[in-house]
Amino acid sequence: MKRLFQILLISSLIFLAGCGLQPKPAKPKVDLSLPTVQTIRTISDITSVALEWTPLYSEKVEGYYLYRAQEGKKLQRIATIEDRYSSHYIDKDLKPDTLYIYAMSIFTRNGVESRPSKPVRVRTLPIPESVPFIDAIDHLPREIKIIWRPHPYQRVEWYIIERSEPRSDKWKEIATIKGRLKAEYIDKGLKDNKTYYYRIKVKTCDGIVSKPSKVVQASTKPRPKIVQGLQASQNLPRKIVLHWQPNSEPDIDHYNIYRSFFELGPYLKIAKAKKTEYTDLIKKDGAKYYYKVTAIDKDGLESFKQDVPVVGKTLSKPLPPVILNYKVEGKTFFVTWQSPDKRAESFIIKKTEKLGFMNSNEYIFKNIKSTSFSDAGLKPGAKYKYEIIAVDKFGIVSEPSKTIEFTIEK
Repeated sequence: MKRLFQILLISSLIFLAGCGLQPKPAKPKVDLSLPTVQTIRTISDITSVALEWTPLYSEKVEGYYLYRAQEGKKLQRIATIEDRYSSHYIDKDLKPDTLYIYAMSIFTRNGVESRPSKPVRVRTLPIPESVPFIDAIDHLPREIKIIWRPHPYQRVEWYIIERSEPRSDKWKEIATIKGRLKAEYIDKGLKDNKTYYYRIKVKTCDGIVSKPSKVVQASTKPRPKIVQGLQASQNLPRKIVLHWQPNSEPDIDHYNIYRSFFELGPYLKIAKAKKTEYTDLIKKDGAKYYYKVTAIDKDGLESFKQDVPVVGKTLSKPLPPVILNYKVEGKTFFVTWQSPDKRAESFIIKKTEKLGFMNSNEYIFKNIKSTSFSDAGLKPGAKYKYEIIAVDKFGIVSEPSKTIEFTIEK
């Protein structure tokens, strides 16, 4: 067996010299009488192996050659240790979970080499598994909380959080968490009511990354449902009252009211309401507005607005009175009229009296309940104007009627 190993070693040395990997003679000399390394002890890591041997202090020994091979392959020289007092060496950049074979020989000052040592077999450690436990907490507002059990391997220094989405085979690294004892990550800024997938890789202090953990999934909290049954009044004086159905979700906090002058918007928030009713006070008769209402939950999530708004209107002005007949007899003015929309509860008559170029007087007759009026004591030579205004039960006044104009003859 030793003879066979010696032949393999010599063949390897010739191969290395031919490839220019080591500056050794083409035909290395082997002296069977030289001492050999008796015992090699090893400690393996994921990508390295530490070797220890008992040094040979003979003056014949100049240093050591270290050979390595993977199973089924030839030994190749990987290191020259140029001090006979050395007793340790670390072989780095190895493959994880791989079996390696090592052997050593000594060499003299003139390049003569001993028989190789008895080969030792050592396997590098496998890449550590990912976290043993991972879970995702869902139904949170626009975020998902990832929790895991801290890794038991003390050389783990980082957790790499990756995320994917349904119908996608791509994973995106979203965070790198430093600290083996860390155990949570909150993924923020997500979309409402959307499902996400998560997995974790661990990374050791020397940069080795594990395979991913099992995949967990979670969904963000959905928005509240769209507010239903929205209605707006169209016949109330200087106000529009909105009503809607309460949302069925138990955590609704309030409702936002939006208003626009135009059906297509823009819709501006004008108020919020705790109840399912809102009164919009408007200092204008016959005003028209478009409304939408949204529901807001305790986490601040807001429902979508309705696709179609509701139209609200304040009560319009009464129609102006229609003059039926008027006449002037002597110094008395007579007039009759009617209210075309039947809304008038009373009437106002405005009278303008003009006496010459610079002399003008105005008179107001209020709370007239009938639909006729007479005005005596008109002045000869004066010019008169009369207008009639309807007043409904809410105090809303109409536009003036058609103006009646005449002059009293002198």
